Parts: sequence; C-alpha cells; structure tokens
Amino acid sequence: QVQLVGSGGGLVQAGGSLRLSCAASGRTFTSYSMGWFRQTPGKEREFVAAITSTGGSTYYAASMKGRIIIYRDNAKNTVYMQMNSLKHEDTAVYSCAGGSASTNWNDYRYWGQGTQVTVSS
Repeated sequence: QVQLVGSGGGLVQAGGSLRLSCAASGRTFTSYSMGWFRQTPGKEREFVAAITSTGGSTYYAASMKGRIIIYRDNAKNTVYMQMNSLKHEDTAVYSCAGGSASTNWNDYRYWGQGTQVTVSS
C-alpha cells in the first residue's frame, strides 16, 4: 500500500516556476513508476510526466516537454516535478500517481489528492 501526498501548487505569474512534490508513505515506493497528471473542469485527465522506479527513464507530454523536469529521491520517498516558463493554459489541478510508467491514467494504482496550480496571464 502506498499513500501519496502532493504539494507545491500555488498562484504564479506567466513565465514563472513552481516545483511540485509528492511524498509517499510505505516501503514499496521504489517498486513503482510515478507520474503526474493534470485536470481542469470539464476536461479529461491529461498526462504530464512520468518516471520509472529507478529514475532511469523519464517521459513528458509534448505540450510541456522542455519546460518541466520530473525526478525522484527514493531515499526520501518523494517525486518532484519542476515546472518552468509556465503558461496560463497550464492552470489545472496536478495529481501524482504511482503505478506503471504510462501516459494512460488507468495504469496507475495509487493517487495523491491533487494540488492546484494557477498561472495568471
């Protein structure tokens, strides 16, 4: 069993940066790939980034590639996502998830509660 707690969201101006964190409890954190998804009202949940269990491979949505970096610290049971050059259209609730490294949210078994990111234009 893994419990995930996301944090780090907030209000930022366009062009600004935020770092999201997702802290995991449980001793099996290193068994899972981790992902970040985002969602806005009325829209489908959207893949943002994923990282394999060892951190050896990362995957990014085309819309955000070059502006975000996902990384993890397995000693701290935490995955991070650094977001730079934020745009108004990046405004969403961002949720971390644990499971298989995939762009499909159905492949993730565990979910954090979500953290709101608001980018003012």
